[in-house]
Amino acid sequence: MGKTTAFSNDILELFFKAVAIADLAQDDTSTPATDLYLSLHTADPGITGNQTTNETAYTGYARVAVARSTGFTVTDNVVSPAANVDFGECSASPGSAISHFGIGTGSSGTGYLMYSGTVTPNITMAVGVIPRLKTTSTVTET
Repeated sequence: MGKTTAFSNDILELFFKAVAIADLAQDDTSTPATDLYLSLHTADPGITGNQTTNETAYTGYARVAVARSTGFTVTDNVVSPAANVDFGECSASPGSAISHFGIGTGSSGTGYLMYSGTVTPNITMAVGVIPRLKTTSTVTET
């Protein structure tokens, strides 16, 4: 069973921008999450994964907080960062290429992974590289 484009957009707006769905759902009013956390992965974390599944571990890496209120753009079932997102510079032990990114609730640790998407082209890691997710990095609500 499919969803309409309008409902898919409403779901993304609720999760990523804290916009209520009229007469159905609203953002948590007592302690709403104000940020979501982007993570980088060396392989697809999959539908059963969490934020640590295949997460990169290069020296200098940390997840990046993105504000729910202004940090994402939602259009036609698709969510993307509203601005480019830069991660920490690789200072040693670059590890494998970055092929996927995740969007979740944890600033560190297991974290609740909500969505993941591919990084195209993959980011080849080396000392001095600053991984960047561009506004063209997207996930689609299907």
